Amino acid sequence: MTIMQDTIVTRFPPSPTGYLHIGGARTGLFNWLLSRQKGGKFILRIEDTDEQRSTEKATKAILDSMEWLGLDWDEGPYFQSQRYDIYNNFIERLIASGQAYHCHCSPEELEKKRIAARAKNLKPKYDGTCRDLGLGPVPGSVVRLKTPQNGITQFDDKVKGMITFDNQELDDLILRRSNGSPTYHLAVVADDISLGINYIIRGDDHVNNTPRQILIYRALGETIPRYAHVPMILGPDKTRLSKRHGAMSVLAYRDMGYLPDALLNSLARLGWSYGDQEKFSRKELIEKFSLKNVGKSAGVFDGDKLLDVNAWHIRQSSNEFLSRELIPFLNKLNLKDLNPKRLEKAVATLKARSKTLVEMAEGASFFFQENITFDKEADSKFLTPNSLTLLQGLYKKLEKQTNFNQETLEKSFTEFLSENQIKMKELAQPLRVALTGKTVSPGIFEVMEVLGKDIILERINKATDHISKKR
Repeated sequence: MTIMQDTIVTRFPPSPTGYLHIGGARTGLFNWLLSRQKGGKFILRIEDTDEQRSTEKATKAILDSMEWLGLDWDEGPYFQSQRYDIYNNFIERLIASGQAYHCHCSPEELEKKRIAARAKNLKPKYDGTCRDLGLGPVPGSVVRLKTPQNGITQFDDKVKGMITFDNQELDDLILRRSNGSPTYHLAVVADDISLGINYIIRGDDHVNNTPRQILIYRALGETIPRYAHVPMILGPDKTRLSKRHGAMSVLAYRDMGYLPDALLNSLARLGWSYGDQEKFSRKELIEKFSLKNVGKSAGVFDGDKLLDVNAWHIRQSSNEFLSRELIPFLNKLNLKDLNPKRLEKAVATLKARSKTLVEMAEGASFFFQENITFDKEADSKFLTPNSLTLLQGLYKKLEKQTNFNQETLEKSFTEFLSENQIKMKELAQPLRVALTGKTVSPGIFEVMEVLGKDIILERINKATDHISKKR
């Protein structure tokens, strides 16, 4: 078995029969990381030969997911549905070299053979009736690979180690169906050869496909790539990951307010490790990724860990970046025409306390609402006749103030509290409710600095009017 030694070329070949889910995204990530780390090439291929199930909507969702994750590709996307001439050329090469043959056995005959084999407790594989007959093509015939009938097919998996298959267990694989379309194994090998793929990283559910594909490489006399089969992803209950565990599409995580780097960080840690480190920047993932550190056991998806990782990435992000990312979420709350400076200041007050962009947008909404709504419980508890006088007195003091940074505000409040012989807690919550409508927000001086004098005075005034009308 010969192995390629040149520049690393990896690929990611999703099927557009559905959205890109996190299992597929992790496979794409591992291929992308290896190619980026080694200065290689990462190719995107869309395996859309299933005409009935493949859709343009799913293709767009896959491309949107890859772009959002930042898994940029160097070539492609190539579409298998547009490459049938290439596949047929490879099939004709195999036929011409005697490594493949036309099979005329009908589906009914094949079913009889399978039933007979089962009755004898034999594996129901093709019995080679047409293997050496030298038949030509006829309507309804297929093309099969002449699989070796003895010996072994072996490969050194970069994750699992040496894996061996007995050739007697393998079938004379169909390469071209009776309708003229290529089969999955032939198309994959033809693509990987023609695109120069020399590293194939994929889920370990593909292990059993590998010997069949290696035999096609051998029959063509082509160089065999390196294989690495990564472990599957399980839910917290150690069963196969499903929607109930959070196995949603990549775009669903985007819409729930996760950052792309946070999702990549969490995906990388599903089956791969680097000491005890849990949180990685994108740059660190590229620098530290290695197939040697991909484990053989399944990775366990943990939604709580993802949330924690996302909160960390939010804290590490610049206010400018978060402001851009937050805009669509604020727009969904019907908050538009946002003041860029106020947005960036608002983000600064919320990034340390937000786990998702959805949470941040909800927390930031009062900064941009023209008319805030008072939470009923907060209104009842804090916007009372007792707080009316305090808020009116504070309004008069703030009205005279020109500088509204945190330092000068704190100084003014110290004076106001002293003049009225009260403690901050007596003023803070009524004021917080007056300014935000809620009892929970960033620090009151942070909030005031972001809102600015005009809005502060307007909201205090509205709150005092509201209290007066309740009397």
